[in-house]
Amino acid sequence: MKELIDKLYKENDLDENELLYLLDYIKKADQDYLMAKAREMAFQHYGGYIYARGLIEFTNYCCRDCSYCGIRASNKKADRYRLSLEQILSACTEGDRLGYRTFVLQGGEDIHYTDEKIVEIIKNIKYRFPSCAVTLSIGEKSYESYQKYYNAGADRYLLRHETASKLLYEKLHPGMSFENRRQCLINLKRIGYQVGAGFMVGLPGQTHQDYVKDLRFLKSIRPHMVGIGPFIPHQDTPLAAENGGTVEMTITLLAIIRLMLPEVLLPATTALGTIDPSGREKGLKAGANVVMPNLSPVNVREKYSLYNGKICTGDEAAECRRCIEDRVTGAGFTLDMSRGDHKRWERI
Repeated sequence: MKELIDKLYKENDLDENELLYLLDYIKKADQDYLMAKAREMAFQHYGGYIYARGLIEFTNYCCRDCSYCGIRASNKKADRYRLSLEQILSACTEGDRLGYRTFVLQGGEDIHYTDEKIVEIIKNIKYRFPSCAVTLSIGEKSYESYQKYYNAGADRYLLRHETASKLLYEKLHPGMSFENRRQCLINLKRIGYQVGAGFMVGLPGQTHQDYVKDLRFLKSIRPHMVGIGPFIPHQDTPLAAENGGTVEMTITLLAIIRLMLPEVLLPATTALGTIDPSGREKGLKAGANVVMPNLSPVNVREKYSLYNGKICTGDEAAECRRCIEDRVTGAGFTLDMSRGDHKRWERI
């Protein structure tokens, strides 16, 4: 196992059989060694710095009906909301005061926000905060829509591929196309975004073979960012009674991704912190180098309920900022409030 991890560290790759063997037979001592090599790789490329992004969850309306998601279209119990342009800009203003230089606009696939409205939001943020980066996470759009957002000034786009298993994807995403999801990622890269892909860990029916498919897919498209986190059931979804993903598997996969894509921007997610009080710290020690404290207004935090038990829903933005810095420094790293672009990306 140590030889396999050393090979991954040196060559930044393993074939399917090697990856499957690693996932099938890794023990605690092996995991510790894997995480140490992943930390070493992250330090080589980014030092001990952890980038902070300010997250603004601006709508919980969604036209999709993904089986695992608490804001799915058919969840009639969801308390829906939309932030106005003024509310979004207010959140950015507070974020700017706290030192953030990246704003992540995340929401369901909400048809209320037309291309024109998204472009207006981007342009207003860029006008008021010209040195900031704008990241969008608003789902599947046409090539033309993605181009409009990029032309307006959006720098990054997060679109988890969710799973590289076509069978599992179609089971969990009624009415959605596995092929179109992948094509969206290709389109985003062609346009020039810093692109984020990613998947969930511990979905019902998910196997180690599925994770291998995810890892090989990531290696093939080489995204600038990868977001993975444990599946956490939501009480008002068809998967409410299912078991969730684990910290152990999530941090193992984080470490593998760091070694396969050495320069990737890799978040330690809120979901990881939800299932384990020190989950984000464990993610950082497995090679993650991004955190995303919440800038959303406190009165909507609980309404953006993708899964049960989400942490930090009652904290003001300043509290989130202090909390995450304490966690980052307590884990032995330094919080970096700069834009934190991928090392090999320049805006066209």
